[in-house]
Formats: sequence, C-alpha cells, structure tokens
Amino acid sequence: MKSKKSSSVGVLYLKTYNLVQVLGWCYIFFIFSQHDFPTKSVANLWHSVKWPVIIFQHAAFLEVVHAAIGLVKSNPALTTFQVLSRVIVVTGVLLATPDNYAASSLGLPLALAAWSITEIIRYSYYFMNLIDYTPYLLTWLRYTLFIGLYPIGVTGELMCIYAAVNYAKSHPEAWSYLLPNAWNFTFSYYYILIVIMLMYIPLFPQLYSHMFIQRRKILGGDALKKAQ
Repeated sequence: MKSKKSSSVGVLYLKTYNLVQVLGWCYIFFIFSQHDFPTKSVANLWHSVKWPVIIFQHAAFLEVVHAAIGLVKSNPALTTFQVLSRVIVVTGVLLATPDNYAASSLGLPLALAAWSITEIIRYSYYFMNLIDYTPYLLTWLRYTLFIGLYPIGVTGELMCIYAAVNYAKSHPEAWSYLLPNAWNFTFSYYYILIVIMLMYIPLFPQLYSHMFIQRRKILGGDALKKAQ
C-alpha cells in the first residue's frame, strides 16, 4: 500500500496516522506481554486492553476512506473486508457478550498476539515507506510473518465468535428482535454470528492468497532487487 505522494498535506497526515497506529499497537502488545497468564484470567487481559483495542482497531476504518479517495493505492473492497472482520470481533462479539464468554475465550490472546505483531510491522512498513527508507528486513517481515500470523489471528477470531455463539444460543433474546412484533420482522444475533463464521470459509482463502501474491511481487525476482 504505497501512498500517492502528490500532496504534502496528505503525506504528513499518512505519516502521522501510521506512526500513531504503531505506538498504539506497541502499547497493546506491551500490556499483552505483561499479562500473567498463569494467575490472571483471559477476561482480566481484555479489561486491560479493551479501550486501546477499541480505539486503534476502529481507527482502521480510516483506511477504507484512504483507499476510497485514492490517498493510498489499495482496493477499497478488500480493505473493507479486512477491517470489518476485526471490528466485528471487537464490537459485535467481545463488547456484546458477558466477560465469561468471548472475553474469556483462549481465542482472545491468540487474536491479540497476531493483531499486535501484524499491525506493528504493517504500520511501521507504511511509515518507513513514506519517508523513503524501508529496511529490507522490515519488508521481509511485512511479507513473511503473515504466513503464520494470519491463520493464528483468524483462529483466535473464530474461537471468540464461537464463544459468542454459545452465549446467543443460551440467551436467544440477546441482541435479537424476535417474532411476534409490530413490524413483523425478526433479527437473530445467533444466526448472524453463524453467518459471519461461515463467511470466513470463502473470504479467508482469498485474502490469504492475496497476501502471497503481494509477497511474490515484493520479494520475488526483480522486485527483490528493488526492495534492496
């Protein structure tokens, strides 16, 4: 995702945005790394990182705007899918269920670890690219670590969603609008969660393969020489 460097104001804004995201995710990862898993519950971890995760994960919606207005060379649809999957987990799963469900799932530390490491590297890469100095090691990390981190993150997300499914199954009225009602309309939180989980089946392979395509472009053949 290289920026269009035609506007100094736009470039300054992107530098600031990416640097702030780096600092934000470094802070989240620091809290995560300090958590005493043997003695403290996963729910305690969520309480420690909840607001930073909410802020910096939702701030990623700006990237959809960046792509839509042409500030960066990214696919708006692809960016939307990538951002939405995480925001749904944060808002529609972790914040929408009691602490003894998604926030206590072992999927949470998996997701947080993958999200944090990925975002620290990704935003650092974008920032360094904007100042025209991108170390090859950073480029390699950006287009290599996803091979393991992406599946780990998706596994964590799905485990959190599954915990929310169990909550919705035992509490059918939660976040749902059931029949009969004056509008003759029904909305089921339980079935929405099921649909979201099923959507990972077609979307994950596409997004994952897209990253491999990008990796070949950046690290393979002539692109490798340019990166160096």
